[in-house]
Amino acid sequence: MQVLFIVCVIDILGFGILIPLVPYMADRFGVTPALITPILGIYSLCQLVAAPLWGRLSDRFGRRPILISSLAGACVSYLLLGLAHNVTGLVVARALAGFMAGNIAAAFAYASDISTPADRAKSMGTVGAAIGIGFMLGPAIGGLLAGDDIRSANFLRPAALSAALSLVAIALVFFVLRESHAPEHRTAPGAAPRAGALGLLRARPALRALAAASFLFTCSQAIFESIFAIWALHKFGFGPRTVGLMLFALAIVAVSVQGGLVRVLVPLFGEMRLAVCGVALYVAGLLIVASAAGLALTFVGLGCCGIGGGIFIPCASALASKQAGAGERGAVMGTYQVGASLARALVPLVSGAIYVGFGPSAPFLAGAGVTAPAAWLAWRAARSRPSRA
Repeated sequence: MQVLFIVCVIDILGFGILIPLVPYMADRFGVTPALITPILGIYSLCQLVAAPLWGRLSDRFGRRPILISSLAGACVSYLLLGLAHNVTGLVVARALAGFMAGNIAAAFAYASDISTPADRAKSMGTVGAAIGIGFMLGPAIGGLLAGDDIRSANFLRPAALSAALSLVAIALVFFVLRESHAPEHRTAPGAAPRAGALGLLRARPALRALAAASFLFTCSQAIFESIFAIWALHKFGFGPRTVGLMLFALAIVAVSVQGGLVRVLVPLFGEMRLAVCGVALYVAGLLIVASAAGLALTFVGLGCCGIGGGIFIPCASALASKQAGAGERGAVMGTYQVGASLARALVPLVSGAIYVGFGPSAPFLAGAGVTAPAAWLAWRAARSRPSRA
């Protein structure tokens, strides 16, 4: 588990380095805010198509080959992004990164392989904490490397560092990480094909409810992620460096919750109750940010968002993993990721237009309204009996 934790940190660190930079790159190429957010959504649109496939492939060939393949693809996409000189290059780089994003589903499946049902939330929390650390450090490093002046910002340096980190992660997986998915549990080459993502969702009501909850929760996250840099620039005049440091502070909160607090609270309250509380805190945080006039209250709202996300994500992932047998965890976790990928693909198409048409607070209010029903869906999923093929 320690090696997987390090691999996830390094992998997401490379991804996180570029998070606050893509909107500024698009702005440099003359793209309006209403079109910047759809560019951000291209990644998730491609991930939506690819994630279930990567999950099924990891069930057949093991977790390590999928982790290595997806990391290699991410490395190439980072280099293409750093060398992009127009919108076309930016779109191609983000599309490739999305198609190769099979590492998250494989990492969650790996954690599920090596944990017992009682420890599942802790393992998911560990992976979530690793992802959170990458998101915590990445934007800050990317902002520092790029600089705070949009006109002179250097985007090649952070992209090159992201590519180098992917190579380090590949080496760790290849030389150190042991395969968790034993051959006897893998899908046989001549076996009848298993149900795809839609088939799994139709057959398993609890998984369907959890994927829907993940979709609604990620809708608000996607609104936040796609509009935050432009919102901070227009409201406070913040550049890439400051935005990266703000995201760094937000991620510290989420990582602390996922890596520590969840481990303590799950045995006391259970995954379902914590997931519901996570949704409530996140929605409250969005409402505070939307109504905040100054930085102090804004940071309070961001803190609530960090705590809420840090609670919900590992608990919902643990509930989803319990819908899978030993030979289908990759497929189930890849299917569960469909909800998040769909949200991140669709929401950026409209978040910029909401921002332009209804004002800077509107995207956060819309996110709060959309995400609130996720609490009921998590409760409903926990009350359903697991159904496995």
